[in-house]
Amino acid sequence: MSSTADPTSIKTVSRSVGGSAAEPPPNPHLPSLIKATGIIAPAAPPVIEDTGVEPHVLSDLALKLCNTVPRLTSDWAAQQLRLPLDIVDKIFWQLRDDLLLEILGQDAGNFRYSITQRGREYARRLLEISGYVGPAPVSLEAYAAMLEWQVSKQSRPTLESVRAAIGALVLPDEAVEVASLAASSGRSLFLFGPPGNGKTSLGRMLHGVLEGELWIPHCISVESNIIRIFDPQCHQLLEPSMQGDARVDQRWLRIRRPMIIAGGEMTMDELDLAYSPSLRFYEAPPHVKANGGLFLLDDFGRQRINSIDLLNRWIIPLEHQVDFLTLATGQKIRIPFRLMLIVATNLKVKEISDPAFLRRIGYRVHVDKPDEQRYAEIFRRYVESVGMSVDPALIGAILQRYRDEKRELRASEPRDLIERCRDICHLRRMPPRLDKQLLDLAWAGYFGVGED
Repeated sequence: MSSTADPTSIKTVSRSVGGSAAEPPPNPHLPSLIKATGIIAPAAPPVIEDTGVEPHVLSDLALKLCNTVPRLTSDWAAQQLRLPLDIVDKIFWQLRDDLLLEILGQDAGNFRYSITQRGREYARRLLEISGYVGPAPVSLEAYAAMLEWQVSKQSRPTLESVRAAIGALVLPDEAVEVASLAASSGRSLFLFGPPGNGKTSLGRMLHGVLEGELWIPHCISVESNIIRIFDPQCHQLLEPSMQGDARVDQRWLRIRRPMIIAGGEMTMDELDLAYSPSLRFYEAPPHVKANGGLFLLDDFGRQRINSIDLLNRWIIPLEHQVDFLTLATGQKIRIPFRLMLIVATNLKVKEISDPAFLRRIGYRVHVDKPDEQRYAEIFRRYVESVGMSVDPALIGAILQRYRDEKRELRASEPRDLIERCRDICHLRRMPPRLDKQLLDLAWAGYFGVGED
């Protein structure tokens, strides 16, 4: 990685992105921005003071990195730390002056270094405070400013885009419109109703209307505390990768707007910073990783904590768009809460919520069981989606069986019955089809033979 970007041109582009050249940046903590290959990206800091992080945080991180290998080059360290080479060279020269590093030689203008015994002793003390070794952090203030700027630039979904995204569901027009209002406004959405009728599917599909991209950091720093933000299990990197582009601040990653799903396994502790005593740094909670995207709290009311306590945890974030997290020292930090929160439950609303929370929820949708007309439409659509056909009289016979057995219709059951018919055809080595005999067997396998 080389540092060839012209700082003056970066600053000029930064101002042109936010407005005219005479306008001040909207937030003093907002990183400089540059247009690289047609994409607006955080600009590489030309000097250490422009990283937004205290110099000692970067030098301590660099020394811990040096402690992991017997020898290294400044170019390799720049790639690991995601910092421009000029900045890493300056850090290494200071570490050398402090007798923490020694120069072994030079290859093609790239110095080779090794940590001294004094450096190893100091690195061990640093690792007792924080075990983090990896890409350099950005400041909490820069993360908050960049997130706010990006959210303000994102386009709002339209009614048509929401209809297209959730087109696989057969919902009443009113439910579609309310869901569209929630997605367009970015407000929270409360989905309730009997199980098996598409609440989770609706929540997942609404992620498809969140257009655009997001820049997030590998991690952020609060004084000497490191909080990891990027999670490869939660965040999807976008291509083409801009890794190695000297104009771009490599501490930031370009991702698709995230969707994080939490279910009945979630605990109250998971909604705060997770500190690892062995690693000695923090992992951001799931709703922070969902910033700029969607957070789906599924199966609400089935968590191992009181539902009212869990709802009260969201009241301040929903009202003020900020959350307060606690460090191991007891210090509180303020972090943005800029996401679409969707809560889905099949329990009675009065039993699991209170008026204070419901007042702060943006929109509510009752996802009820389908009537016979909607059930038949769901059945037909799914049959078509798997490349099969069905006799309308067969759908009528299925609906009559529901009446005879006094079963409630559920929107998920056409898919489940059809898939079981396909399983039977696969087992019998026959082409997929639907007939009464296959559906009778699928019915018995799904609902149970002789079930009361």
